[in-house]
Amino acid sequence: MAKIKPSKGAPYARIMGVGGYRPIRVVPNDVILETIDSSDEWIRSRSGIATRHWASDEETVTAMSLEASGKAMADAGVEPHQIGGVIVATVSHFQQTPAVATEIADRLGTIKPAAFDISAGCAGFGYALTVAKGMISDGSAEYVLVIGVERLSDLTDLEDRATAFLFGDGAGAVVVGPAQEPMIGPTVWGSEGDKSDTIKQTVPWTDYRDGTVERFPAIRQEGQAVFRWAVFEMAKVAQQALDAAGITADDLDVFIPHQANMRIIDSMVKTLKLPDHVTVARDVETTGNTSAASIPLAMERLLATGQAKSGDTALVIGFGAGLVYAATVVTLP
Repeated sequence: MAKIKPSKGAPYARIMGVGGYRPIRVVPNDVILETIDSSDEWIRSRSGIATRHWASDEETVTAMSLEASGKAMADAGVEPHQIGGVIVATVSHFQQTPAVATEIADRLGTIKPAAFDISAGCAGFGYALTVAKGMISDGSAEYVLVIGVERLSDLTDLEDRATAFLFGDGAGAVVVGPAQEPMIGPTVWGSEGDKSDTIKQTVPWTDYRDGTVERFPAIRQEGQAVFRWAVFEMAKVAQQALDAAGITADDLDVFIPHQANMRIIDSMVKTLKLPDHVTVARDVETTGNTSAASIPLAMERLLATGQAKSGDTALVIGFGAGLVYAATVVTLP
């Protein structure tokens, strides 16, 4: 029996650089209130969101990804020709095929990298990061570009009082490369498909195409069910990620949860009993819920504002439609 030659990959992987892009247009709650019966106070108390960014026609999924990726590669000191993989996490690129990752890879000037999209909702960045880590370790790429990008304004029903205020647009990217010590911990990830109806698209695209429905598909969710699941079940997953990395909450410097809702974030902090010294990302206040883009965008802002620093130990966790989730501990670039 022939033996397969061992891979020549690096023993470990790390995040080397991060970049973000938020659309120019800032949308305050007053704009949302033009189409739903609510109030700024109610929106802030329920979600913590004051503003969000909505993309223009020119700020496409590709365009936002290119902006974020350029910043991430510059931050990492990596040139396009060194990139061996491009992974894009998104649910709002409306061209089914080819993968938008292939267009992004070409326009960045990379040379024939592996390029593909991942559809894992708000956990997409964590899924993509885990795949990138594996590519580095098995030697199939030296550097991998991971992008989380969304134009959720295209999937928002502005007349739905439960969701109209939640979603925003943007792109975040990181470059993953080799390391000689563990700098991305084991991923705790999974799915609970029996709860898939709690967050979903209203109707299939084919219903809209065939004229079965007149309204363009949008995102719907059962707010209370999602809240309970996120607070109680995802706190357990976050703890499992800490355990898998061999650290405790006291060892953490930063907590970067998916920016879904400020109440969820605060409740998770309480459930996990995070010490006061841990910096908590609360980017949702001004960026809204950007699904797969929310973690890298929040990471970029923490580093840019000095709230977090290079070398900090951070717990990241994404969770959303599916229901799917992914959590890991990383060293910040």
